[in-house]
This record gives sequence, C-alpha cells and structure tokens, in this order.
Amino acid sequence: MRVPLGVLDQSPVTGGRSPAEAIAETVELARLAEELGYHRYWLAEHHAIAALADPSPEILAARVASATSRIRVGTGGVLLPYYSPLKIAEQFRMLEALFPGRIDLGLGRAPGGDPRTALALVDGEYPGAERMPQQVQDLIGFLQGTLPPAHPYAKVRAQPAGATSPEIWLLGSSDYGGALAAQLGLRFAFAHFITAFGGDVVSRAYRQHFEPTEREPQARSLVCAFVICAKTKAEAERLAASVDLRRLHMAKGVDAPVPSVEEGLAYRYSREERAYVDQQRARLVHGDPGEVREKLLELKEMFAADELMAVTITGDGESRRTSYRLVAEAFA
Repeated sequence: MRVPLGVLDQSPVTGGRSPAEAIAETVELARLAEELGYHRYWLAEHHAIAALADPSPEILAARVASATSRIRVGTGGVLLPYYSPLKIAEQFRMLEALFPGRIDLGLGRAPGGDPRTALALVDGEYPGAERMPQQVQDLIGFLQGTLPPAHPYAKVRAQPAGATSPEIWLLGSSDYGGALAAQLGLRFAFAHFITAFGGDVVSRAYRQHFEPTEREPQARSLVCAFVICAKTKAEAERLAASVDLRRLHMAKGVDAPVPSVEEGLAYRYSREERAYVDQQRARLVHGDPGEVREKLLELKEMFAADELMAVTITGDGESRRTSYRLVAEAFA
C-alpha cells in the first residue's frame, strides 16, 4: 500500500456471539488483514467489559503472530501502570524470539476498565500513571540491556536475549503521551477514535520536540481512527447505528455486548441522548470507499502522521470484515 495501514482490534463481542467466539474472529480477521496488505495488527487491553473480549493482548499477540507470517503484530496497548517493567520486557523478548522482526510493543496508561476492576488487578492499590515515565525507561533498559550501572536492577537480564528488539510505541489521546514519547525518543500513536479534537496539535508538537535516540533517530507517528466503510454511504450510515448505541451505553454505564444494527435502529433516543450521539460522530470516519479514503488522508495530513490505523466495530462480523476489505482496496 502507498500509505501503511494498520488494524486495531478490540475483539468486540457482537451479534449474540460469546467472548471465545470473538477471540476466534480476531484470529481470522488477522489472517484477512495480512492477505489484504495491512502493515500492522494490534490487540487492545480491556478488563471486565462485556463488549470487549481481550484482557491479555500479549497472549493473543502470540496466537495472531502464529496464524500469520508477514504482518507486524503487537499491542495497542499493554496498560503499563498495572505491571512490572521487567515482566513486560520478558514477555516481549519471548515474542520477539518467536517472531523476530514482527513484534510491536504499544504502551498505554488508561485503566482499561472500571475503578473496581482496576483495584482488583493490582490487589487493592491502583498505582496510577505517575510512575509511567520511569516505568517506560526501565522497560526500555530491560529490553535492550541498557540500564545505567547505578540502577538497582542493572545486573538483571530480561530473557530470552536476542539481536532484535520489539518496536516500542507510546499510545495517547492527550498531550501527555505525545510529550513523553518526544522526550524519550519513542514512536507515538494518537487515538483519534477516543479524542476527536486537538490530536493534530499534539502530534505535530511531538514531531517538533522529538529527541532522537540511537534506537529511534527520527520521529515516527500514526493516527488511529474509528472507521466504518461500506459499498454505499447509506449502508455505512445504517451500520453506524450500532456504534451510536454502543457509545450511549458507555456514557450511561450500561455493560452489555455491542448492539446489533437492528437494535441500534430500533432504539428511541431522547433529545439529550441524540445530541450526545451526534456529538460523538466526530470520532467516526464512515462512508463509501472513496469518501473514507479522502477523510483518512485528510487526517494523515492534519496529524503529519507516517501511518494510518483503523479500529472498526459494527453489529456483526461480516460487515466488519467488509469494511477492512474496502479500505484496503481503496488504498491499494
């Protein structure tokens, strides 16, 4: 493809399917993405959410990489505040040993679930993101064996050692992630599908303030958008009914699987609910292939991004696969 495209898969639970079936669909979608020429395939981390089935992207990444042969596979992302940098380094050194030159380590700091679940994950005390900069530096040091001599863990080695190392990306939906990625000389991915406004300023500031390192001599960035592509604009609009209702559920704290298109079309919105859903449409790129391609290229230009990534959730697996196929064909 002339523009590198990636997939962010949140393993949605749709159409009356079970979470196990959603994970199986993720593996099949990864195979399709590779056939279509996508460059990256990232797995997201979420906890105790009925609509999203994957709490362990590092495990699912191994399955996806084994089911494919060329596409880069990674996380979008591992929620680092929950974990020890050494343990993450060991997991991704193992993935790199199994699939050399194909592994991406995307790092985020969001809770990825409700506050109670966050506490349960760390057995009672959620650390927050205050330690994130130090955790990232320690993780890099473990991955590359470059911890400074005065570091208390300088003699600890993350195994299995090897000549190659995963690409590290910092994920963000605010200026925090971009500033940290620039300061540490790392790649940066902005989540437009979470925050529709201001991301272009963040991404350009990242490039302006990027501090080169031996690992990354120049800034590299991507923008990830929520995309629904269909053969016609009318069909894309129909499919978006599922996303509209899903976003309303999230706002109201309704923990349920992704609604079907029929459920979305049948729902009777109040005036306030409709206003909220219409506002959220700014986070959605949808339409026919030509329209979607034009909008994504506009985003790429606005963000000065090197790559584009799409996260697509519809009310059924077939329309989701069709969307990714049409986007790939539009950019071929």
